[in-house]
Amino acid sequence: MKVKIFSLLVGFALLLTACTPQATPAPAVQPTAVPTAVEMPKSIVDIAVADGRFKTLVAALQAADLVGTLQGAGPFTVFAPTDDAFAALPAGTLDSLLLPENKQQLTDILLYHVVPGKVMAADVVGLDGKMVDTALAGKQIAIKVDMGSVYLNENVKVIITDIECSNGVIHVIDAVLLP
Repeated sequence: MKVKIFSLLVGFALLLTACTPQATPAPAVQPTAVPTAVEMPKSIVDIAVADGRFKTLVAALQAADLVGTLQGAGPFTVFAPTDDAFAALPAGTLDSLLLPENKQQLTDILLYHVVPGKVMAADVVGLDGKMVDTALAGKQIAIKVDMGSVYLNENVKVIITDIECSNGVIHVIDAVLLP
């Protein structure tokens, strides 16, 4: 009799278990995305400052009050001389250019390194043998392509191309262009 009662109880328990609604699993908690700081596109000046090879160029832009211009909407193409390019100028030239009384001459030299518009390397190659207007009124740069290299005014070599910026592009050159 005990076995019969036990069997009846087990059967009743199984019946109750079968009739009990299934537990709904709790929804998995989705991790919320942590907002990250949106990095704003960098201007020509921002990239020149951050790069480290253009300390002299940045100092010259500051001395000529051209930082605001090259942080503007643009687009601009800047042929940027490295610190080594500025160091190769004749002794005393840079120091002289950075003096307040020579601000206009410095400004003219810097504007000579700027071409209106965004001219990528592929476009520069198409300008072989041509003259391009610079931001310095009335002055142009001669473009020459020779064996895959681009030269400005015959002897200034473009050594790095297409550093894209929010307001244009930088091409690195190995010497300072003089108008």
